[in-house]
Amino acid sequence: MAKIIIADSNHLIRAGLNSIISQYNQFQLLGEANNEAELLEMVKNFVPDIILIDFAARDFSIDVIPRCLKINSRLKFVAITGEQTGNTIVSALRAGVTSYIKKDCDIHEIVDSLKETADGGRFFCGQILQTIRKEAIDINDLNISEFSCEPVTISERELEIIKFIAEGYTNIEIAEKLFLSPHTVNTHRKNILQKLGVNNTASIVMYAVKTNLVSPNKFLFSPQV
Repeated sequence: MAKIIIADSNHLIRAGLNSIISQYNQFQLLGEANNEAELLEMVKNFVPDIILIDFAARDFSIDVIPRCLKINSRLKFVAITGEQTGNTIVSALRAGVTSYIKKDCDIHEIVDSLKETADGGRFFCGQILQTIRKEAIDINDLNISEFSCEPVTISERELEIIKFIAEGYTNIEIAEKLFLSPHTVNTHRKNILQKLGVNNTASIVMYAVKTNLVSPNKFLFSPQV
């Protein structure tokens, strides 16, 4: 019997997945995590086999996967997210995700992903496979087993740029402030997106707020234009 934890900040998503998993005798649901702190605590206190996770959900990030693996290296992760780019999928696989499905998959694909992962295999839903093929990603060339379980490291320079991005500065303005070329800033921005496993500026802003690089009050009380 595969022991499973659901990790998602959306109550309705968790309730739906709970209802699906509870119908199958080969699965044992250990609990639900609403954020990273709860998930890490559950991984420490229980011995789950599989984490069914949306690492792109609010209060979660891709970094929680290697942090969990550092506690229990035998964990398997099934990612269940919304639309993602090929780069994000690759980042997730490198971080430790075993199988990958989307939230609009049908129930059979969700169940099959858990069964296949529990049996030691890997599962990708049709939509994820389409993205992988479209962007010419060769999963066999990723050498996923060789990647470290250490969290993704954001450099001091990248933190500076994240802060400026969150404050609304353009690449040219950031370049002037840091005495860099706009091309260098653009390269840093692309690396930041890849490291965070996101694909837009709004997600960088959310990361900056979550890590206290900028205050949320800046956005709450800034004048409207």
